[in-house]
Amino acid sequence: MGTTTCIPRLLFAEGFPQWKYRMEKYIKMKDFKIWRCILKGPIRITTTLENGTIVDKDFEDYTDEEFDKIEQQEKALATLTMALSLEIAQGFRGYTSAKALWEALIEVYEGNEDMKQSRQDILREKFNMFNHVLGETLETQLQRFITLTTEMNSSGILFTIFEINKRLLNSLPKSWDMNVYVIKKTKDLNHRL
Repeated sequence: MGTTTCIPRLLFAEGFPQWKYRMEKYIKMKDFKIWRCILKGPIRITTTLENGTIVDKDFEDYTDEEFDKIEQQEKALATLTMALSLEIAQGFRGYTSAKALWEALIEVYEGNEDMKQSRQDILREKFNMFNHVLGETLETQLQRFITLTTEMNSSGILFTIFEINKRLLNSLPKSWDMNVYVIKKTKDLNHRL
């Protein structure tokens, strides 16, 4: 999923929320100017003619500072492009600016308000139906639960600590019934367990 030296890769649509978060952090860590290019979009290098008309400046007349700005924009686009799997990148080849590519990725993978609402409904249902899977270790179950609550949080679904603790305790296997009973009787479920 990426390290300080290896770019996070978007391999499949379901991984977009995590990739988006990690990609933003990765870019900011590497070079904040690149992130600024993604947010602000491409700049247009212009010059004003004697009659007051504004036209694009000839490439040969760029100053070192203008070349640096163009270089940052190209780095931003290249960084985003390299972070996409070959299959995903195919659908986004037509984008010539990092801002346009970033916005297109968000539109495709996060969708409009109806899609976001549907995704939230699915996550709420997963949360309400969360349970122990036969043969699953407690560690695996906890990791699934943490992944689900993190995904819900990033999708804008907020539950109280009480609701999260109650759902987790109620999902534990039957062999934990006595422990769950003791925890519910002795702990305040309004605080992290």
